[in-house]
Amino acid sequence: MPTVKDICKIIEKLAPTSYQESYDNAGLLVGDADMELTGVLLSVDITEEVVEEAIANNANMVVAHHPIIFKGLKRLTGRNYVERTVIKAIQNNIALYASHTNLDSVQGGVNTKISEMLGLQDIHMLSTKKDNLLKLVSFVPVSHVETVNKALFSAGCGHIGNYDKCSFNTKGLGTFRALDGTTPYVGKQNELHKEEEIRTETILPRHLLSQAIATLKTAHPYEEVAYDIYELENEDPSVGIGCIGKLRESMPTKDFLEFVKDTFNLKVIRHTPLCKDKISTVAVCGGSGSFLLENAKRANADIFITGDFKYHDFFDADRQIIIADIGHYESERCSMEIFNELITENLPNFATTFTKLDTNPINYFL
Repeated sequence: MPTVKDICKIIEKLAPTSYQESYDNAGLLVGDADMELTGVLLSVDITEEVVEEAIANNANMVVAHHPIIFKGLKRLTGRNYVERTVIKAIQNNIALYASHTNLDSVQGGVNTKISEMLGLQDIHMLSTKKDNLLKLVSFVPVSHVETVNKALFSAGCGHIGNYDKCSFNTKGLGTFRALDGTTPYVGKQNELHKEEEIRTETILPRHLLSQAIATLKTAHPYEEVAYDIYELENEDPSVGIGCIGKLRESMPTKDFLEFVKDTFNLKVIRHTPLCKDKISTVAVCGGSGSFLLENAKRANADIFITGDFKYHDFFDADRQIIIADIGHYESERCSMEIFNELITENLPNFATTFTKLDTNPINYFL
């Protein structure tokens, strides 16, 4: 049987927890990582009712988009819904897991899913992440450079945009002297040795650094492996927030809004004046995306689809773009589909269950 840890690994391979925002609390929140699973319930939110549904369905893990615990809990007395939910999960041995802003920040995550639901083409990040890329440099004897590079690529190094197995290799002469107590791969103890080596360089995301170094040391023939790590200022095109893309064919604005309404099963769309006759370029951000409005304007989007816009922020559209607020929950329901696809692709004989509850705390009186 798969374990809680197995589910965590599957999700975090796509959306590492290191990609979450500083205020967030993604990852395993409650439960034993080694517990064998009887079932997984998928939800946008974790509430008391969701935990009760998991118990009724014999599911001992809830995977959700929003964490139930954002701030530290100093006591568990059941004084509010957060404490009551955590207590109920602990009492019934239910693991609680959340993948939140880290799932928002990757290709294949929430914003990619929204874009695909809208049929967008040429999808890319609206705001890419900086300070995420590193360069790993090592010095390898000529005979082993292909083996070392192959191992590093397998560990996730060498991806640049739509290219993989990227490296740069230059010949040089390495020198070293093996001291007492060593068993050198080449050369002799207490003698200066010169070896033709290849300086091999490759790029990698920061969260894979430990894994890459361990792989390098395993694949490298030397007893002591020399390597350098460089911080890069390059933006990572595969990690960021929001997405932007184009419709196959432009649509009249009102027709497009009807399409959005049907696609996301919406009761209402809050929007700014319809300053565009047709929609071609669409920017999106699941959840609360008002902070990306200027990015959407600079990218010449015709419309920006997101949630949680405040009254005064609507004025910032300034008739340059249409803001379409479809709601926080409504824009992130697709997270359950992402979880389901990831789990079933990796564990085809293990069934997940979608919550039957509407956990949206906002209601509309129609």
